[in-house]
Amino acid sequence: MINTLHPPGAVYYVSAVLHVQKILVPKVDFAVIGEPEDLEAAIQLASEDRYQFQWWALSLIEARPLGGQTGSKDGKKGSDKGIDGIMVLTDDNFGKAKRVVVQVKSGHLKSGDIRDLRGAVERDKAAIGVFLTLEKPTRDMDKEAVEFGFYRSDGWNKDFPKLQILTVEDLLNGKQVQLPPSLHTFKQAEKIGSNSNDQGTLEF
Repeated sequence: MINTLHPPGAVYYVSAVLHVQKILVPKVDFAVIGEPEDLEAAIQLASEDRYQFQWWALSLIEARPLGGQTGSKDGKKGSDKGIDGIMVLTDDNFGKAKRVVVQVKSGHLKSGDIRDLRGAVERDKAAIGVFLTLEKPTRDMDKEAVEFGFYRSDGWNKDFPKLQILTVEDLLNGKQVQLPPSLHTFKQAEKIGSNSNDQGTLEF
């Protein structure tokens, strides 16, 4: 269900806002009501406004949506070039920030979606790619993700799947992205986002 005192049928202002001044939701027309609390409500949100769904899904893993600017609610709804959000991790003694790129899909899945994300990971030299989906991935999608291999964290001497698929149901049940410890999301992500050219290639 959705946590709300308002009647059904309105558009929901997603939980990203609950991370006060950390995630900035782009400018849209909406009513401030609440957030999905179960899969049924998430499906409803996606059917009413896929961008609101996207920003809400990103907030579940504390990823920063691309297109939002610090101190503003303005943002982009346009072409994301395979990236909808970013996270940042530091997992070595040098303190070098490494990118985790995130893509969100609310429906119409195909194995090509994973290839697109893989291309975005390679293009932006990201450590890990995360695919968040409302629907369950196909067998071919899981295969594509596994074939991409692992990200090796030298600081922790451990491997992490380089391309990870998580469903909204997974996230609502408490599953999270597999990342090395010392993960930073908002502070460094905002810095990276402010230096990026809209939603193109991210640069440090």
